[in-house]
Amino acid sequence: MASAPTPPTNPYRLLGGRIPYVEGPLKVTGRAEYTDDIQRPGLLVGRLLRSPWPHARLRSIDVAAARALPGVYAVLTGDRYPIPFGVLPITHDETAIAVDASRYIGDIIAAVAARDEPTAEAALALIRVDAEPLAEHADPRMGTSKVTDPIHAKGLAGTNIQKEVVQHFGDVDAAFARARFTARVRGTFAGVTHAFTEPMATIAEATPDGRLTVWSATQVPHYLHRTLSEVLGIPMHRIRVIKPEVGGGFGGKSDPLPHEIVCAALAIETGRPVKILFDREEVFYTNHGRHPTQNEVRVAADAEGNLLAYDIEALIDGGAWSSFGTVTTYYNGVLAMGPYRVPNFRYKGRRVYTTKPPSGAMRAHGGTNIRYSIEVALDRIAEESGIDPFDLRERNALAPNSTTVNRFEITSTSFLECLSAVRKASDWDRKFRQLPYGRGIGLGCGFYISGSNSPIHFTPKMPQSTVHLKVDMDGGIAVHSMQADIGQGSNTLLAAIVAEVLGVDLERVHVQRVDSDVSPVDLGSYSSRVTFMMGNAARSAAEQLKGELITAAAGLLGTPPEEVMVGHECFETRGPPPASVPFLEVLHRAMEAKGALTASGSYQTRPKGGTFKGAKAGTAPAYSFAAYVAEVSVDVETGEYRVRKVWAGFDCGRPLNRLAVEGQIEGSIHMGLGQVMGESMNYRGSRLFNPSLLEYKIPMPQQMPEVEILLVGKDDPEGPFGAKEAGEGPLIATLPAVGNALYDAVGVRFTDLPITPDKVLRGIDRRVAERRAWKGA
Repeated sequence: MASAPTPPTNPYRLLGGRIPYVEGPLKVTGRAEYTDDIQRPGLLVGRLLRSPWPHARLRSIDVAAARALPGVYAVLTGDRYPIPFGVLPITHDETAIAVDASRYIGDIIAAVAARDEPTAEAALALIRVDAEPLAEHADPRMGTSKVTDPIHAKGLAGTNIQKEVVQHFGDVDAAFARARFTARVRGTFAGVTHAFTEPMATIAEATPDGRLTVWSATQVPHYLHRTLSEVLGIPMHRIRVIKPEVGGGFGGKSDPLPHEIVCAALAIETGRPVKILFDREEVFYTNHGRHPTQNEVRVAADAEGNLLAYDIEALIDGGAWSSFGTVTTYYNGVLAMGPYRVPNFRYKGRRVYTTKPPSGAMRAHGGTNIRYSIEVALDRIAEESGIDPFDLRERNALAPNSTTVNRFEITSTSFLECLSAVRKASDWDRKFRQLPYGRGIGLGCGFYISGSNSPIHFTPKMPQSTVHLKVDMDGGIAVHSMQADIGQGSNTLLAAIVAEVLGVDLERVHVQRVDSDVSPVDLGSYSSRVTFMMGNAARSAAEQLKGELITAAAGLLGTPPEEVMVGHECFETRGPPPASVPFLEVLHRAMEAKGALTASGSYQTRPKGGTFKGAKAGTAPAYSFAAYVAEVSVDVETGEYRVRKVWAGFDCGRPLNRLAVEGQIEGSIHMGLGQVMGESMNYRGSRLFNPSLLEYKIPMPQQMPEVEILLVGKDDPEGPFGAKEAGEGPLIATLPAVGNALYDAVGVRFTDLPITPDKVLRGIDRRVAERRAWKGA
């Protein structure tokens, strides 16, 4: 892996360099504490009975024998906790345990707490369920018209449509009528799941003082806190949510999940702590991965290659619950808007309930599948018009400080710099359409939000991120925040921002574990919001603290506060004669009047977007941009192919921790390659056939290409120290770069993902047959 050198003009001591993760030593030595590591006295084992039916009415559930089994402390069914919930307050359609009906194979229909695992499993085997099978709804196409036994009563007009979005800006039909070039791409995308290393795990304990404590592997401790209160009927102040280390999330732990509520309910029922730890099959059934999608994209351009219009339709398989689906349905359209100027735009998107595990938010959700189809369509227009793919994209690039037709405000963009950097680094002008048959090079571009401008919950009104600092006489700086570090390095960045502002060594800053009793509210780790929003809040808090310390330092130095500046572990005078005073001495002077110093910083975005329905979806304080080139080689006898190298030009503004950013980009490329090359949740009807990591094909280490990372972004005016996101946006361009490279290699357009060797071989055979038929004609 190579990367662009650190810019020589970096004005910061820590930020902008490569900062090792503060929790790294604990993780590599096995001392980091994950949920499954936690032990509580008298801990019981929780297990879940899952539905074998894709759709069934639950007539009765007999748990008497299970409850009578020695060592069983509780057995729960859905009638005890019928209050619906969901991550979006407008679409509460989940229950902790199925009530009246099960809606997919794997739906929870009963729960047990027992002294050990064998007893819990034996109890599950004793539960008798009388169920009436209902109509199976596996195909989302069939759910768009009125159905028998709809999955949810709230489906649109008796159908299984969960959400329909229709938007139209400008005059699309007129734009196509005057277009010189048009392209149509029909994309089909299998569902994929997050495949994080740590499975779901939750521990709950109800204590005699009337409090409930929940430890869980979650990306959204605040949303979990809210949901526990709503479903269990307990005031939030009596519930404590703690997030230990999390072994990966990628969006799969960004909902409050049924098992978390069930675990808490079992703890309340038994008066004992309870742990629920999933096996890998249960993780697949919980899913919330990328939606299986069918989309159709039409693109129009004039004779010079200027884009005139997009016309997009998407049919989205939502699975059994809404989850983030309303947002995903909007994103499948509106996130097609960047990184190009598109003056006319039409979109119709439908998300349909099916009797499959629920789909939800997966890294760059809503923006990934549509981007593939858009970028393939643009390559087709480039080929038909004789315009180089880079030139086509350059002439249509969004400008800084511009507004899209659907009212997205584009502030900073270095998209042109991304294109320039990867064009040069990849030697595109020499290789494109010049490599031998079976070798190819392709371009794909991307665009994603840097934090959602609109919080999920609007009441009570509060900042989207808050950070508290406390410094006592020992000189250690305690940082409290409910942002969720799930392995992306946000704790390190939080510490580094505070250390940068105060001029102290990183080891002086201690980021505290997320604990709802002491952590101020932050909405969690999703929508690429953490760096931008937590970073601004942390900087604000540190600047407040710095102000107090400068006042104290001025008193010690005998100079006005405006003449004092932060040094390295000290405070210094600005001009001659030079003088300084150590950080600890300044701190102790500042503490004389009130003891420990505290500060609070917060961040809230300003209103953005238009006034039409759905106008807020996709609005963000900033956007990331990407341009990737992939080079591939194909064995034309077998269809096997290898991505040999990826050049990744990315605009995340100023990269505050280059080590973390490079890791995020490499990980995103690996995840994107998985969706292109083989990852797929395979169904026969509603039954998932590959719920294991043996059968679900993640790319192996030897399939990972060489990656050259080119970070070329300019500072964003609102981002903390100029930064934007680098967590989700780096994935998107991977897919079309590979797809377009395969076309360059073998002359076949692939629009059915994943692109497996058998599909490549069939495509090659079909192309050969077409050539023979043409020659024969």
